[in-house]
Parts: sequence; C-alpha cells; structure tokens
Amino acid sequence: MATLEAGQKAPDFSAKNQHGETVHLSDFKGQKVILYFYPKDNTPGCTTEACNFRDNYQSLKKDGFEIIGVSVDNEASHQKFISKHELPFQLLVDEDMKLVEAYGVWVEKNMYGKKYMGTARTTFVIDADGIIQHIIKKVDNKNASQQIRDLGV
Repeated sequence: MATLEAGQKAPDFSAKNQHGETVHLSDFKGQKVILYFYPKDNTPGCTTEACNFRDNYQSLKKDGFEIIGVSVDNEASHQKFISKHELPFQLLVDEDMKLVEAYGVWVEKNMYGKKYMGTARTTFVIDADGIIQHIIKKVDNKNASQQIRDLGV
C-alpha cells in the first residue's frame, strides 16, 4: 500500500463516477483538486463532510478547486447520496478498492474492540500540476472546507 506525502505526484486513476462515466485525475490537469476519501454514503460524519463541501462549493470553485469524493460505495448508493443532499460534485465508485489502496487510505480500524478494514477519512489537496500539496488526515467534518482554506492554497 502506498504511503504518500506532500510534494509527491498524486497517483493518476481511472474510476467510474455516479453516472458510470470514467474519470481520470489527469482530466483535471490545470485545475486544483480536493480529492476526499470518506468511509460510507449517508452516514452521519460523511454526510456532514459532504454537506460542508456542498455549502462551500461555489467559493471553492472560485478559488480554482474541483471537488471529488471517493468511497467504496456503488453507483446507486452515490446517486441516492447526491440526490438526497443535493451535492454539486461527483463521487467516484471504488468498489474494487484501487483508489483507497493507491492513496494509502485503506487501513485497519477498531470500533468497540472489533478490528476491521475500512477507509480512513483523508483529504488530498492537489495542485494544477498533479502534485500533492497537503494531506489532511484529521478531517474536521463540520469545517472541512475551512481546513483547506486555512492551508493558504
């Protein structure tokens, strides 16, 4: 599994979005990208984070960012999540876990003493040249957009 750091080239990918369209990171060359990984559609923390990005979407777009969410949920789940919360950005399907592996966010978790594998909530801020500028590992769901602004990017 990858261990990525700021300053490295972000791994390119090929993944389907909620409409079954193939998306590549390289499609966004020349744009800054907020690539955020989250555990599960329609769960409290993930909904809070997604809605924070939704509420700040226009100002982030003005700052030159494209927002892309990634989870291991399927297209139908993403479609419901987007529709229910009126999310204006795309969500990528990672059922085969290629993206979570490539970005090093598929990790062992522990809940109530039970260990299991899952997605570590992580945000990658990628510049227009595809270089990782920042990796936010302690995401504040309610203030995810502000965390990015506070980085000064």
